[in-house]
Amino acid sequence: MPGGTQHLTAAMAAGDADAVAAFYREYFDWMFIQARLATRRDESFCLDVVQDAVLRVMRTIKPVDSEPQIRAWLRLVVQTTAFDLLRGEKRRKAREAASAAPEIVCTADNGEQLDWLAEQLRRLDPQLVKIIQLRFEHRWTLRRIGEMLGVTTGAVDGRLRRALQALRESATDSEDHAAVHDDAM
Repeated sequence: MPGGTQHLTAAMAAGDADAVAAFYREYFDWMFIQARLATRRDESFCLDVVQDAVLRVMRTIKPVDSEPQIRAWLRLVVQTTAFDLLRGEKRRKAREAASAAPEIVCTADNGEQLDWLAEQLRRLDPQLVKIIQLRFEHRWTLRRIGEMLGVTTGAVDGRLRRALQALRESATDSEDHAAVHDDAM
C-alpha cells in the first residue's frame, strides 16, 4: 500500500471503507494468532475476540507512523478484548450456576425444518456447501478448511458468515410467509 502504515491508519481514522478492508486482510490472521496466544482458547472464541478487537480498532484508530507501533497497539487491543470477553464469560457462567434452571429439551417435530434446510443447501454453490459440511458436520477448524482451499482463515470465516446470514434471512422470510398464510386461513 502506498504510504504504508501511516497512510493506512490515517485512511481508517477518516472512515475509508477500502482502508478498513485492507487492514482486515493484512492483520486478521496475525490478530487471530495473538488471540490464541493470549487466551489459549478454541478457534470460535478467538474469532469472537478478533471480531470485537477489529470493531474497537475501527472506533479508536489514529494515524500511526510505523509497523512495529501498530502491531504493539493491536496486540494490546486484542489482549484487552480477550480479557473482557473472558471476564464476561465468567460472569455469565456464575449467573447460570446461580439460577440452576433445568435444561429445556425441544421435542417438536423438526422434519419440515430439515427438509427446508436441505432445499436451501441445494441452492448454494457446491463449494460453499462443502465448507458448511466440513465446519459443522465434520467439526473442521476454519484454518484447516482454509488450508484445504488455499485461502486465508478470514476468507473462510467471511464466506461462512455470509452464507449463514443468507440462510437466516431466508428462514425469517419463510416464517413471515407462513405466518401470513396461516392468518389468511
